[in-house]
Amino acid sequence: MWFKKSNFITLAVLAVLVYFSMRLTEFDLSKFRDFRNMIEFLSQWFPMNFSELPDMVEDMLETLAMAFLGSVFGLLIALPLSFAAARNTAPSKTLYNLMRIGLSFVRSVPEIVFGLILLTTLGLGPFPAVIAIMLHNIGVMGKLISELIEAADPGPQEAMKAVGAKNWLASLFSILPQIWPNVLSNFFYRFEVAIRTSLILGFIGGGGIGQRLFNDFKTFQYASVSLDVLIIMVMVIAVDFIGSFVRNRVI
Repeated sequence: MWFKKSNFITLAVLAVLVYFSMRLTEFDLSKFRDFRNMIEFLSQWFPMNFSELPDMVEDMLETLAMAFLGSVFGLLIALPLSFAAARNTAPSKTLYNLMRIGLSFVRSVPEIVFGLILLTTLGLGPFPAVIAIMLHNIGVMGKLISELIEAADPGPQEAMKAVGAKNWLASLFSILPQIWPNVLSNFFYRFEVAIRTSLILGFIGGGGIGQRLFNDFKTFQYASVSLDVLIIMVMVIAVDFIGSFVRNRVI
């Protein structure tokens, strides 16, 4: 029989979960029946206000810089930590367990929580946002790279050890060349995510075009909001295409 009892149970459990999730989130499609308010609201977005375009472009570049620095510094710190968090390269089991727990803890804290803490202690601006993005990226990329290290071919590492190379030297020069294309792929993916994160951090005072969007929306400058949104869309799409191009060339 093509429809097994286990499949029926799975569908029943899924249906129950969907039902209770819809109840908890007040999911109601009937709320879309009146588009008049939405149309009237969106009509205030046009025509766009181009008078502040130079300042918006500057904020966009600041957002890109925040995401780039947070991703680069996160990778530079996560890369050596990942070797200690990989089962086949960790110097000891104790260090391996501690590193995995530490990376899990850092990864479990959202960037906005780091941002709220750092903005309170360091003040408003893009610098605390960069540190917040960096900390979360350390946890995420540390885990991803450690898994790549564990899945690497052990042959080259054993060959280097057989000719007298030290453990750390064998790990570095035998494993890193194998995983480097995937490391770069993960980096560009995290860079794209960091751009979106930097927009959210801008809502709490982290600077960049996210903060400008929040301020324009809060002051009912909808003609400027529409241009902010357009610039954000162009920025994200451009970075996505560039990241895909680099990944395809490297991998």
